[in-house]
Amino acid sequence: MALEQFTDVVQRCQAVQNENFSPADFDLFQTSGKNCIEQGDSAQVLSIVIDEKNKNIVQCMGWNLLEPLVKVLLKKEDKNLPHCHAILTHLIEICSPKELLVGLLEQIEEAESDFIVETIVLLLKPLQTVLLKLGKKKASSVGMALSTLLGQVAQLPVPLSKEQEEDDVFGLCRCCSELLVFIRPFVEEVKENIKQHRNFRDNELRGEILKFCMKSLSEPLLEVQLKDPDTLEKSPLRDFATEILVILSSIGESLPDLVSHNLLRKRDVPGFLEEEARYPKESLASLAHLLFVKHIAIDFFPAVLSPIFLLQCNMDYVELLLSRTEESWIQKGLELYEKTLVRVEDGSLPVDLLDLKTFLSVPQNLVKVMILCPVQNMRTKGLSVFQLSIDKFNIEAKYKFFRCLLKTSEHAGVEGYIIKNIKNQIDFALKPGKENEWFLGKHLLPLLHQVLCLPQGPETDLLHSLDRIMESLNLLRYLLIRDKEWENQTGIWGELYKIEDNFLKPLRTGLNMSKAHYEAELKSTKENKSSRTESKSVSCTVSVGNERLPNMTPEMQLQVLQSALFTFDLMESVLARIEEIAEARGRV
Repeated sequence: MALEQFTDVVQRCQAVQNENFSPADFDLFQTSGKNCIEQGDSAQVLSIVIDEKNKNIVQCMGWNLLEPLVKVLLKKEDKNLPHCHAILTHLIEICSPKELLVGLLEQIEEAESDFIVETIVLLLKPLQTVLLKLGKKKASSVGMALSTLLGQVAQLPVPLSKEQEEDDVFGLCRCCSELLVFIRPFVEEVKENIKQHRNFRDNELRGEILKFCMKSLSEPLLEVQLKDPDTLEKSPLRDFATEILVILSSIGESLPDLVSHNLLRKRDVPGFLEEEARYPKESLASLAHLLFVKHIAIDFFPAVLSPIFLLQCNMDYVELLLSRTEESWIQKGLELYEKTLVRVEDGSLPVDLLDLKTFLSVPQNLVKVMILCPVQNMRTKGLSVFQLSIDKFNIEAKYKFFRCLLKTSEHAGVEGYIIKNIKNQIDFALKPGKENEWFLGKHLLPLLHQVLCLPQGPETDLLHSLDRIMESLNLLRYLLIRDKEWENQTGIWGELYKIEDNFLKPLRTGLNMSKAHYEAELKSTKENKSSRTESKSVSCTVSVGNERLPNMTPEMQLQVLQSALFTFDLMESVLARIEEIAEARGRV
């Protein structure tokens, strides 16, 4: 029935002059042709389509057969495959390129998630052929095609392991490899334009290829953790990343200019928004990671650029990567920051850099990674990179960096870590020949007062602030032992009375209050425990301060309270030692 309808409509249309086919002819041609192909009559459809008498009809209406052809070809039924391939090839050869373009992109865009890879692989070659037929005015069509293709590729999961990439379980590797083949003739055309010294930067096709490269750097490459050659010798995704950077260079984009673009574009230049859209920061961050961490296409990058300049360039990208919550982004941010920092000489970063927003925001993002990231090795890596960044500052920059972080961190562990670094810097400054004005004398005193204080006085939560308080006590004990009273290089002895009022006395009061409270809670818990029968497994609560501890057994409560009292005893022993040293000098 469908074949008869298809034959009838074709025969009727043969008599139509000037291709003046009616809407009903189009509808019947599409419906009956679709039914024929789906019912297995593709051989008969092929014979009708390739008949020279029907050439005008097929030229006008043949592209409507794309949907059923693609559906059958994706099913890969052996009986119909050769005929359907032949029909598709003939349609690509004679139909209107513009209509074919729309039809092919519709099939790619509407592909079901399970058939994205197969659809892309099937239609890339026909799509390339159609685009090449459009001649010089194909740029916008190439851009539309690339955007559609990358939109679909972005839906594919990225391989997480070496085995997943080797087996290409999600099809991403195959799609990326096919995309490189697809775009090659368009890249060659742009390269030819450049060779002929045309105004290539205004070339529309070049602009579309640039968009493709920028988009590829963001998706999928920013999501992918590329394997090194010693881990995976043959990596399609690494090859894809390499080729994207090669394409950028071949179409006239300087990789050094791209890396420094975000830094230099802060000047007031025309077309700022256009430039920002053309070079998205995410894409440039991915580019920087590929260059400096994976060393992909690094041969295109000059070695003469200053490590400090490269650090300034990459700080925006590090900030972006570390500000996200995705593990792949955070990992790349840590790697990029580390690889950029190791090129910088220790103690060489000047204090002026702290006037740049990123040199304070990046450490703050690092702190969040160290505290909040659920992955242990990333927290550890964050701490390592944090210390590396401190090591690169000169003495004055370290001093101001410490003061700033103590004001903004609001985390006792981080503050404790900073105070430990301050102690190390003071120890260095006290060595013969290593004296400096920032960690000795008048500049040091404001920093010491910032460290040696209890902001909430005796009511400070001592357990919550444990790391900061213990490091502060250790620093003060160190200063009193190391810096003799008659030398007083740090100035600590002249300020001891202030430190006593702002730190030691409030801490002593707070310790006494906290110990009394916890001892009362411990006594109450022991009494409650002894009054219960051992046969019952009771869960109850304890309030410490204004906070209620989670439900726990009496044994667990006892452990928590005893641990807290042990901590207070430790804190008190250090405090007592400080008081003893100071008293021996007759000053407290």
